[in-house]
Amino acid sequence: MPAWVFLAALSAVFAGLTSVLAKSGMKDIGADLGLSVRIVVIFGLVAVQFFAGQGVKDLPALTGRSALWLAASGVTTTLSWLLYYRAMKLGPVSYVAIIDKGSILITLLLSVLILKEPVTPRLLGGAGLVIAGLVVLGWK
Repeated sequence: MPAWVFLAALSAVFAGLTSVLAKSGMKDIGADLGLSVRIVVIFGLVAVQFFAGQGVKDLPALTGRSALWLAASGVTTTLSWLLYYRAMKLGPVSYVAIIDKGSILITLLLSVLILKEPVTPRLLGGAGLVIAGLVVLGWK
């Protein structure tokens, strides 16, 4: 198994835990405070990883263009997380997570349009199955 597949699968496990843990932690507080606590923890852990790992050594390779793309990603991540936490606070996490996973389809589309990744029958079939899964799981 390629390392990236293992890492992506492990990421999915942690992503699944994230929503349930967050919803449990927001019982008596607002979504913004819940997200703020999460972000402080994330920042601390990423900072440790950055200084202990390869991050500092990679710093000279950071270009203005790369920084701009990463900053744009930071803005979209922030917006996504703010909206996700507010939706989780108001609704059932199982349904919020299902709708949020529709982002997979947006990612697939943008990866083809912007990154010029190839469209294959396997990709189209997988996207179709994701759509079917979202419809089945989200149908009330």
